[in-house]
Amino acid sequence: MHKATAYHDALGDHFAAHAETSPYNAYTDRPAMLRLAGNVSGARILDVGCGAGHYAAELSARGAQVVGIEGSATLLRHAEARVKGQAELFLHDLEEPLGFAADASFDGAVCALVYEHVRNRVQLLGELRRVLRPGGWLLISTTHPTADWRHFGGSYFSHDWRDLPLGDSKLSIHYQRLPLETFLSELLAAGFVLQQLIEPRPTADLREIDGATYDKLHQAPSFLAVRLQRP
Repeated sequence: MHKATAYHDALGDHFAAHAETSPYNAYTDRPAMLRLAGNVSGARILDVGCGAGHYAAELSARGAQVVGIEGSATLLRHAEARVKGQAELFLHDLEEPLGFAADASFDGAVCALVYEHVRNRVQLLGELRRVLRPGGWLLISTTHPTADWRHFGGSYFSHDWRDLPLGDSKLSIHYQRLPLETFLSELLAAGFVLQQLIEPRPTADLREIDGATYDKLHQAPSFLAVRLQRP
């Protein structure tokens, strides 16, 4: 991905540690996306922007053959340590075509909290459609448009690029605000069929660990997730 949006160096290390136990990643986004994936035993899955390898490890443990790609060498090192050889991982810029993959070579693809960081999304979606077999599925999660609106203010329909500070770490992530209309229109224009849309809430386990955040995420959405099909 573009230098300003990939999680390099200290940001990559911070995200790898944060995603392991974060109420947002570990208890909200990841469980919801894995539910959308369903039974993946025997499926060949492309993990797009595999980050620190949390999805690759979980999908592999559930019997999938996983190929993960990541634009940050820092995160890729964390992913390699996590999957312990159970998935194929490659350093790959998501702004570039998926030249390593043959047509119709994957049963499914996962793109978790990555889409909003990509600038050439038309190309990426076209490539994902190409590498998925007919009937294959694509899961995408992103920040919820209303969460961005509540946090940054201004117009809900803004498409500006923003920097979101990460707590007291002095680090931030850079991504584009996308209204729901834009998000869904891009996916449908790429030729995918929408099968399911959810607004993930945290699992019950979080209530015992962080009751305040559990209540907060059950009152205001943080993420949006969809399951799409390639006709």
